[in-house]
Amino acid sequence: MSNKNFNVLNNKHFASILLDWYEQNKRDLPWRNTTEPYIIWLSEVILQQTRVAQGLPYFEKFLENFPKVEDLAHAPSEEVMRLWQGLGYYSRARNLHQCAKDIVATHNGKFPDRYNSLIKLKGVGSYTAAAIASFSFNEPVAVVDGNVFRVLARYFGVSTDIASSSGKKEFEKIANECIPKDNPATFNQAIMEFGSLQCTPKNPNCDVCPLSNSCFAFKNELTTQLPVKINKVKVKQRYFTYFYIVCGDQVVVNLRGAGDIWQGLYDFPVFESAQKPLAELNGASLFQSLTQFDPEIHFDSATIFKHILTHQRIFANFATLIIQPKHREKLQKWVKESNYNLIQQEKLESLGKPRLILKFLDDEK
Repeated sequence: MSNKNFNVLNNKHFASILLDWYEQNKRDLPWRNTTEPYIIWLSEVILQQTRVAQGLPYFEKFLENFPKVEDLAHAPSEEVMRLWQGLGYYSRARNLHQCAKDIVATHNGKFPDRYNSLIKLKGVGSYTAAAIASFSFNEPVAVVDGNVFRVLARYFGVSTDIASSSGKKEFEKIANECIPKDNPATFNQAIMEFGSLQCTPKNPNCDVCPLSNSCFAFKNELTTQLPVKINKVKVKQRYFTYFYIVCGDQVVVNLRGAGDIWQGLYDFPVFESAQKPLAELNGASLFQSLTQFDPEIHFDSATIFKHILTHQRIFANFATLIIQPKHREKLQKWVKESNYNLIQQEKLESLGKPRLILKFLDDEK
């Protein structure tokens, strides 16, 4: 059930106050000083599911390495994944790269200038399409992200589940009714910034909020209950034992394939167990196949590395296996048969790796 606490006059009042607040409180962020669609697209993809403080260095790094969409389109996929490593949600990086290729191949390197065309691009959803359309081309189409859901739900008293398809449509309708047709770009920036800085998920600063006098949630003491999100993500727990296999100046790596986490990134040969990471390596068939090389083994089963994803919690330990160079030829054969890769250790730095692997390698230094 939703409180229909919005009308034309209230919408104008709401928009006017947000624009005034934004003028006084906006952060100076690099993508706000341009209408270049490539820069805006890049920033929006990076900032999905990511805080500005975390995403800003990645944005700067991508723009430095790929100043134009053509540069990104022509970059090797390994380079794109390496620059993305640590940011998570790696499908964004793959879609980013493919979208750049499509824009160069199909659109002559130019972004479409309307929402209905932008949304057809690879990896571009309604939010990103609205952001590019409004910020670059001043099309009056509203952005609706987590910040916007929260501001609208609290101010207008909307209790529809934001995780439902009907909820998303309702909030998009409200947002598009509020957006000033003559100033869509600034309004979109303002409402997102307001949700990020003022109307925060926890402990919103209601005492000095310019909207509090007409905010449904504040007047009815419902700020902690809005927005409503009923569907909870079911989190799966997984248990890995990684094998860090070193032979002289080379190391064995595994390219993650499609159909699981970290597609396109490199990790190490891994054994997945049902209940917890291995306490004894003999329990892994992978280890049994490595004993032929008479490796020197370093294994602290109690040191567990944790990595939290949206849908999964990963618990992993690592075994380091040092194989003498005299076994290199036989190891190369095993690596090929097992669909792994044997690379120079110095090349490992240049490969895209999951954060879990980065944590382990940092500890190894």
